[in-house]
Amino acid sequence: MPAASATHVPPLPSLRERRRAAATREILEAAESQVTEHGPTALSLRAVARSLGMTVQALYHYFPSRDALLTALITKAYDELATAVQTAADTTPPDSDLPRMVAAAEGYRRWAIEHPELFQLLYGTPLRQYEAPLGGPTTTAMSRMGEIFQRELFAPFTHPQLAAAALPPLPPPLRAHPDHLPPGGVGDLPPPAIALLMSAWGHMHGLVILEVFGHTAFIGDHQAGIFHLSMRNLIEEVHRRIPALEDLPD
Repeated sequence: MPAASATHVPPLPSLRERRRAAATREILEAAESQVTEHGPTALSLRAVARSLGMTVQALYHYFPSRDALLTALITKAYDELATAVQTAADTTPPDSDLPRMVAAAEGYRRWAIEHPELFQLLYGTPLRQYEAPLGGPTTTAMSRMGEIFQRELFAPFTHPQLAAAALPPLPPPLRAHPDHLPPGGVGDLPPPAIALLMSAWGHMHGLVILEVFGHTAFIGDHQAGIFHLSMRNLIEEVHRRIPALEDLPD
């Protein structure tokens, strides 16, 4: 009788690898603390190193430049925001009348309000002399969040339904489904769904930006209620434009 194949167990990280990972986490936490206390534009490798009792030269062994540290910090913030959004959607009770997309949007708003400086790092004024690597980890992390909203907004619908959404005439380049749209992202959607998704995203994100940056403070304690009502109305409007399966032409 042949012997059962042994289960493959990946090797444990070496002591050096574990120490490097721990040091990297400490540096990222120190950088995040500096952004939280002083804002994104104040991020300084020298100040981060000093807060950890290390030299800038030693820090360069982990992050060879300010851009490398910023990229890791932005990626971490995007991942935390996406996790907050997904958790908010997943914790919606199955028997609730609250749409998962509304819960996801409220998770987005809640994280932004609780982490205004990190939200500003992601969506505020671009930092001078910094460019995220094209197709790098920040793009991957940002795409993850986009996929969550795309899934929650369009989960009940098929591709033919999304393609038949009732919209005003679309610009010819969008109708032609341009090749430059990224595969695996909005590029997988039919043009009407792309327009609906980006409009919904802009509406939701715009309200959060206004609140986080203090432009709707005059509303006071009613901001959460207005956001909730706005998201419900927004989703109803988006879904109203998408035909039922039985209404699709043969």
